[in-house]
Order: sequence, then structure tokens, then C-alpha cells
Amino acid sequence: MFIIRREPHNPLISPQRERPWESLATFNPSVVRAKDGAHLFYRALGNSDALQTSMAGLSTIGSAFSEDGIHFHSRKQVIAPQEPWDAFGCEDPRVTFFEGRWYCFYTALGGWPFGPDNIKVAVAIGDTPDDFTERHLITPFNAKAATLFPERINGEVVLLLTAHTDWTAEYPRPTIALARAKQVADFFNPEYWQHWHEHLADHALPELRRDEGDHIEVGASPLKTEMGWLLIYSYIQEYYNEHNRVFSIEAALLELENPQKLISRTESILVPQEIYEEYGVVPRIVFPTSATLSDDAYLEIWYGAADTVCAKASVRLSDLLRALDPAGPARTFIRAPQNPILLPQGTGFESRVVFNAASIDIHGSIYILYRAMDNANTSTIGLAISKDGVTIDERLPEPIYVPREKFEWKNGSPTGNSGCEDPRIVRINDTLHMTNNAYHWEPAPAGAISYISVQEFHARRFDLWSKPFLLTPEGVDDKDLALLPEKIDGNYLLYHRVNNQICADLLPNLVSGKRVSRCIEILAARRGMWDGVKVGIAGPPIKVGDNWLMIYHGVSRHGKYRLGAALLDPSGTSVIARAADPIFEPLEKYEKEGDIPNVVFSCGTCVRGDTLFLYYGGADRVIGVAIGSLSHLVKALT
Repeated sequence: MFIIRREPHNPLISPQRERPWESLATFNPSVVRAKDGAHLFYRALGNSDALQTSMAGLSTIGSAFSEDGIHFHSRKQVIAPQEPWDAFGCEDPRVTFFEGRWYCFYTALGGWPFGPDNIKVAVAIGDTPDDFTERHLITPFNAKAATLFPERINGEVVLLLTAHTDWTAEYPRPTIALARAKQVADFFNPEYWQHWHEHLADHALPELRRDEGDHIEVGASPLKTEMGWLLIYSYIQEYYNEHNRVFSIEAALLELENPQKLISRTESILVPQEIYEEYGVVPRIVFPTSATLSDDAYLEIWYGAADTVCAKASVRLSDLLRALDPAGPARTFIRAPQNPILLPQGTGFESRVVFNAASIDIHGSIYILYRAMDNANTSTIGLAISKDGVTIDERLPEPIYVPREKFEWKNGSPTGNSGCEDPRIVRINDTLHMTNNAYHWEPAPAGAISYISVQEFHARRFDLWSKPFLLTPEGVDDKDLALLPEKIDGNYLLYHRVNNQICADLLPNLVSGKRVSRCIEILAARRGMWDGVKVGIAGPPIKVGDNWLMIYHGVSRHGKYRLGAALLDPSGTSVIARAADPIFEPLEKYEKEGDIPNVVFSCGTCVRGDTLFLYYGGADRVIGVAIGSLSHLVKALT
């Protein structure tokens, strides 16, 4: 598990309106760390040049310097069009200090309108970062995003590039590939590239695209680590669908001696979320162009935001490498060997499926309240009891909670879902409050609440559950309710999911029948990431010091349900940190195959000492439990 934090001072470089060459945009930074500080090179977009491109500004390359990697000064233009093949713009620098010289590979635009035939890679070379005196056209074919490995590999100079980035129906699809040579000067030879291009497949990295309509592009110059070459690259989902397109950042690990071999990779780790990423010359873009290592062992990812400004995000390198470990990423939770601990049984209330369990620890026993469904698709709440949190010592033969109100009864479709779904339970003083989805098929699920005293529950007086009432408004897709286990300024804090986000509202009491009226956003889906379609709270947040640990489920664009973690402030309403990757995902057969495949869905946890028991439904059919360290989980979020 790892956390990516954006630099609080973002954006680091912004357009300067009084300087025509960088008046519109300054983005896609390439950074070289030196002893004296950070040298940053960026694409600058200026006012349109009617003699060149009347429809767009002209791109040049600027530079800036910073002693601390945050505050940049000494901005100047260092590369501008001067050759026929870059007369219409110099874009997206990738700079490497290699064997005593500065190499700036950039995208060269040689004609208008822009197309595959006039978009190629060029290089500018200098003895200092301020004076690039030598230039060469590199690729005779369409290509972008070329960058040198920072050192020789097996005695060879290695260039990484994306061929055919601007593909059309007449051109091949984009391919990230390696070019090897004895000297950098070999890359200036058109004959070298003719032979290389004829055998492109022999130089290509394994396919990184997950879907046919996605797009890839080299991001940063690879960073050498003990586990392999770390490649930060651009991944664009649904690239050719303007409305659904998502620019994101991913990471891959390449073999040290043979970087053409892929060891492992992540899914998207950063997507547009901040205002400066969402709005600009081209909205909703994060585009990585550099990666450096800070003095405190953090990986710095430098990126362009909305094709307008330069920004930076950081992640602890060791955490990211653990997630990329080819031996298997470090698991936050370990599945119990007895899994699944509960399966459907009999011909009655739990004959079809059992899943999505809440839990509460009372008098040394963990009570597991689970959703059970019969063959008529009616949901009730069953109960199992465990002393050690894993072994089921008792399972009640009848449900402890059944539909009692019209908003829980079947309506509309005789075979449609109905009843009491997905319970969450919390103890506040001497009362147990259970929230659940109340479903009667039409028009939308709602959130209900009922309560019982701890004494009555422990005595198994389940006939004493209070009359349930709805907490969410009618006609709104509002479900996945959970209460904070403590009052905030005398009020109850209720989490609920409206559409695709986790919301909260404060309620003065839970007995008046007052419904929530606000959706104060707590956690939103991160479009393009593993939790990009919707998110919902798992069980009630867990108190850790003064803060709260929230576990939640997230759904990807491919319909996979996984679990994530976030740390909330003492009020329970502000996110301090949120993991970039999931903490638990479907891996086992009973999680991948069932009523709904590829699902892990939790409604409750229990804590004993430092041990965290996570109860979850697998593929909407069975119940499992996973065990982890609470302190390790919290430490990863801080």
C-alpha cells in the first residue's frame, strides 16, 4: 500500500502573461537533480504566430532552477524552432545528463496541420543546462517521448521512446520500445532507424495497454532501483472517446540487465482531481515527464497538469517498490485458512447466498451479522458467533432481523431483490444501532436504521429490535449507511453513499424519523483509478488516536470490487490521507466466481489489540475473513 501526495505548493511553474513565449501554458516538466539543486525544463506555449500556425500557439522549451525543488527562478527560453523539422514547435522535453553532456530529447513538429508524418523526435545537446548548441533529428517516422537511460546497460547506450503515438487507421498502434547503440551519435543516423523500424516488434516492451482503445506514452527517464528500472509512464484510458477519456499515471518495473523485460506494473496511481489538473488549456490531464529521487528517499513524479502548469507529487519509494515486488506485493490483509467461513445452507432464509457481513465484539465474542438471501431473493439478517474471530462456534438457525415495513417488502417484481441488505452495526454507549439498505425493488434502495440495547442483543431478544425507519430521502439512490461510533459536538455523524460518492450528514438524534438532507462529500470516486466508478463505506470508521480509519469499497470501470483505506481527521469529515492502491482485492476462486464475480465487499471489522479482523462477502455468495495489523495499516497512511 502506498500514498501519493501532491506538493502543497503546486503548481510549481505557471504561465507568465507578460512573456509572449510562455504566456499561455508552461507544462510537462523534465527535471535533473544536481548537487546545487533542481534543473527544470518545460514546454512553453506562447501566443499564436500567424506566420507559422494561426490556429495554435508555438511551443518552445524553457528552463528554471530551484535550490529546494519547490521554488523555481531564473526562467529562460533555451530551445526554440530553428530547423525545418521543428519549425512548428518544440514540445515535451526529456532531459538526461549523460556522460558529461546534457541531452534534451523533444517532440519536433515539422508541418501544419499536425499529423503522423510531421511529428517526430529530435534532440538538442549542450555542455551546460543553459546552452544547447547541437541539434539532430532522431526518428524519420512518427514518434514522441524519447529519453535516455541515465547509464549504459551492458556497455550500450539505451534510448526509450514511443513509436507511432499519433496513429490513425493507416498507421500502426503506439508502441513503447528500446533502441540500443554503441554511441549516442548512432541515433542520428537515418539508416540505423530504417533497420530498427523494420524490426520494431523485436525492440518493443510487452503490451501495456489493457484495452484496445487505450493509449500509452513514455513518461520519465527510467530510475534505477535495486529491484529494476522504475518507469513512470502515461496511460490514457479510452483515448479516442473525448467524453470518457482519462489521462493517468502508472508505474512499471523493468529488468536491470534487460529492460525490455517487464517485471511488474501498477494500475493508475494518479488521475486528475485538483483544480489545476481539471481546468486549463486542455482539461483533465496529468501527464508524467520526469521522475527523480529526493534526499529523503521519496520518488518525485513531475507532471504537466491540464496542459497548462507544472506540478509534482511524491511517494515513498520503498512503498511503491513493495507494491511492485514480483514475488507478490506485500499484503495488508491475510485470508484466514478456513475461508470461506460461512456458505449458504439449507432450504430456508440462507439457501441461496450469504454475504456482506457486519460485526461487533461483545463480552469476548464476535457477533457476525450477515446478509442472507433465499431463493425468492429476499434478504434477511443472519447471525454467527466466533470467539477467536475466525472459527464459527455457533450459527443461528433463524434470522435475527427480517423485513417488517413496506419499504422492505417485495414490490413490482416477484423475483426482484427485496428486504434488509448489507448491515452495518455500531455501539454507542449501551445501544447497538444497525443501519442497512432497505430494498423493495422500486424505485430505488434506501437506508434504514433500527436499534437494540446491548443487554437485549446479548440475551438474544431479537424481537426487541426497534421499529425501523428510513434515514435517506425517497427516490434517491442512497445506501451504504454507517454511523461514526462517537458523537461529534452532540450530533450523530452518518455516512451514506449518494450515487458514486461517500457523503456525510449530522443528525441531532436517531429516533425522530428525521432524514438526511445533505450530501457533504467525504470521499469521491477517482475516475480512471481502481475506485473510479463508485465508492461506498465498508464498516463504521475505527478510532486510531485522535483520527479515524475508514475502509471503503471501490468499483473499477471493469466492474471489480476492491477495498481501500483512508485516514480521517477527528471530526470524521476531512480526509488526511488516502491510499493510492487497494488494500484488498479478489484473488481466490470464491471471490472471483459467484453471483457477481470479482467482488470483495465488507460491512464490518473488529479490533483486538493490534489485530484487525475484516469480514467480507466474496463474489456475493460467501463470507470470508481477512486479518491484518491495525498499526501497520495506519502507519502506511501517515
